[in-house]
Parts: sequence; structure tokens; C-alpha cells
Amino acid sequence: MVLSSAGRFDLVVVGTGPGGYVAAIRAAQLGMRVAVIEEDRPGGVCLNWGCIPTKALLSGAALVEDLTRHGETFGITTAGLVLDYGKLIDHSRKTADRLCKGVQGLFKKNQIELIPGRGRLAGPTSVSVNEEALVEGAQILLATGSTEWVPPGIDVDGERVLTSREALESKRVPARLVVIGAGAVGIEFAYVYAMYGAQVTIVEMADQMLPGADPDVAQALQREFRRKNIEVRLGTRFEELKHDGSGVNVTVSQDGTTEELACDQVLAAIGRRALSDDLGLEKAGVQVDAKGFIRVDDTLRSSVATVSAIGDVAGGPLLAHKASEEGIAAVEFLAGIDRPAIDHAAIPACIYCEPQVAWIGMTEAQARETYGDVKVGKFPFTASGKAIAAAHTAGFVKILAEPTYGQIVGAHLVGHGATELLPEIGLALTLEATTAEIIGTTHAHPTLSEALLEATLAAEGRAINF
Repeated sequence: MVLSSAGRFDLVVVGTGPGGYVAAIRAAQLGMRVAVIEEDRPGGVCLNWGCIPTKALLSGAALVEDLTRHGETFGITTAGLVLDYGKLIDHSRKTADRLCKGVQGLFKKNQIELIPGRGRLAGPTSVSVNEEALVEGAQILLATGSTEWVPPGIDVDGERVLTSREALESKRVPARLVVIGAGAVGIEFAYVYAMYGAQVTIVEMADQMLPGADPDVAQALQREFRRKNIEVRLGTRFEELKHDGSGVNVTVSQDGTTEELACDQVLAAIGRRALSDDLGLEKAGVQVDAKGFIRVDDTLRSSVATVSAIGDVAGGPLLAHKASEEGIAAVEFLAGIDRPAIDHAAIPACIYCEPQVAWIGMTEAQARETYGDVKVGKFPFTASGKAIAAAHTAGFVKILAEPTYGQIVGAHLVGHGATELLPEIGLALTLEATTAEIIGTTHAHPTLSEALLEATLAAEGRAINF
């Protein structure tokens, strides 16, 4: 049978995360008749179990650090401070609930039909819902996202062994926590738990935190974490874990030496995998790569012309804003709009611990490989008047420009408010702006954004305040 009396849709979107729901809205704006299929809560992992609720937790953690670390500086006595982690979890869930309702409201506003259930391809122009009904569409957009990847040997029970999904509901702060993985998820949760009183150890197999990030940024973050008494073990491989009474023993190895780390709880934050299993891809002829990500071209179409894919299920970077941009692009391509393809090299990355980490474009190593010589400018927040006044002087801004014209090719930031500073450089990349144009733009004083100007000046050998 065909679900919905509205008849055949122009676009059927499977998944309503930050890619799916944004794509659906843009399609409706372009005059398409749109249906979205969702087996869980509108908003996807990001809104319900990722980006948004974790930012609520991180806001609480940053407030705790400000009060306990800097309170006396501002004349605030924090003796007798009481931390109730359960209330923080409640706030994060209420935040997710509010935004979930907001997405449902946007569907109604844009006359998008929300169909609850598990969607699977039944053919190139149809989706089966719970294997009971069919939704037909001229075009299908897959936006099913990703989920936590848990390696063999880690049995997630939600009590002693958690992933980020379970951590977002757990109201317990363990005395001792081992975080496996120093990527964005592991780092953010490590910071939250540490600020609420846990003794945290991070185990990372790579030789730096945030593998793939500019090493200068990773090293600065590592120094700050150690100052917060968060232990960071790099070049350390997870081997196995065993339950020991009410606790857990985590076996790790480094340079051939094996060691057991005793803890009360383990957070597995090793990576994510595409939610492409059991989507009917093979039956419909949709190709995936060796890791299960759907193969797409520059217009986000799969190997089947009527099936497109966006967001995490279509490959990295696994970021919400990447999914949203791809959702808009995919729909506009379907509508025949003449627009450029997504420049994945210019997608910003943000980590929201304290200090925050943000970057866009090339790392210094990539820039040197591409251009040979490269202009590099750094400015520390220890020389920023606004940062000093706010007692947040950790970190720096690093600007990269190619040598011939001074075109900005990358930026790497670590520090308080770093994620909010990044859009200026994102716009610079879009406009192919140069150091001269950044320098020629008046930056208000005193602001943290002056650090962008100062770093750009430094790249041209014209540093003023450092």
C-alpha cells in the first residue's frame, strides 16, 4: 500500500537529523511535496543525543571551572559550593526536548509530512516503513547518520561501561573515569566529568590529542588538560577491560609494556560508524565503500540517480553543520539550481571543552606540502586585553596564508570562545580573502576577535601587540 492520501511525493527524506530536516525544509521552500521518515525523535542524534545536550553539559562544566578557578579573582567566594550533576543532566534533556518540538513545528510550518517508523529502500523511488507500508517519491534522500562504534571486547552496559549515548542520561559522576579516545567526544566528556569531580584518565592510541588536528593546537590543549589534573596518555593502546566487583580494570599497552588502570567507569569514545546497515541499499543498487559509507558524487547522488545521501552516512567529516550544508546542496542540485559543490576542505571543526578548539582549512603541514613556503602568524591570548580581563588567557590564534598573494588558507585556534571566532576565517576562505583584507578590516577593541587581526599581522611580519 502507499502511505498518505497526499499521493506520490517529490522528495522522501529518511532521517530527520541536522541534514535531513534542513534538506526537507529547503525542498519545501523550493515547492516540493516532501515527506520525512523518522524512527526515533525528530532532530536526530545531534539534537537529541549529541551536539545540543552535550553543549548544555559543557556550559555547566565551564561555569563550575569559572567559579572554582577564577571566582576569587572576581571577588566571588565559592566556599560551600554544591554540585548536582543530576540537575545538569535534567537541563540537557529539557534542552533537547525543547528543540525536538521546534523541529516538529518547522515541519508543520512548511507542510512537510512526518511519518514515524523505520525507513528502508524498497526500490529506486520507494521507501518501506516498518515493512508495512510504502512511501513513494520521485527522489529519495538518505540522511540516516551514524552511531557509536564499539570495538570487540567492550560490553556497554550503561552502568560501568558507557558510550556518549548512555553518558547523556547517566546522572552518576564516577570517582575514577577512563576515557578511551581523545577525539572530540572523548575530550568533551572528559572535561565535563573532571569539572564535576571525577578523576579522569584519557587513553589515546595516536601520538597527539585530536588526531588529525594541527599539532600546535593539540599540544596546547594537552597542556591545559594536565593543568586541570586530567591525565592524558598518548601512544597508548586499549587492550581489554574486565569487571572487578563494582569497578572496571582497563588493560592498556605502551611501547610493549602492559598496564592495568583501575576505575569506576569507562567511556568508550573511539569513533562512529555509518548507519547504512539494513537500509535496503544492496537491493536498490546503492553502492557503499569498505567502511559502509554511501558513495556519492559532487551533487550528493549515489550510484542510483534517484537516491541521494548526505551527512554522516555519506562519509566524513562527521559533523552536524556538514550534514546541513549537504542537505541544502543536495536538494538544490535536485531542483536544477546552478550552484557550486560543497568544499569539504573548508568545513570548520569545533570542540567545546575549555579551552575551546576550532580550525578550518589546511593545517600548517598541509599548507607547506601544497605551497612550499607559507606565511604563519600566531598570537597568544596572554597578550589579548579582553582575554586578560576575563581571566581566560590560555591558547592562541594561528593564521596560515599562501606566500604569493597572502590568501588565507587555514586557521587554528585554541582558547576561550574560539568556536565563535572561526566564522570570520570561514568567510575569508569563501571569498578567497588575503591577509591584506583581514588587516584592512577594523576589529573592535577590546574583543577576542582582535586576536585574528594580530595573528594575521604577525603572518606579514607586522605584529603590534606581541
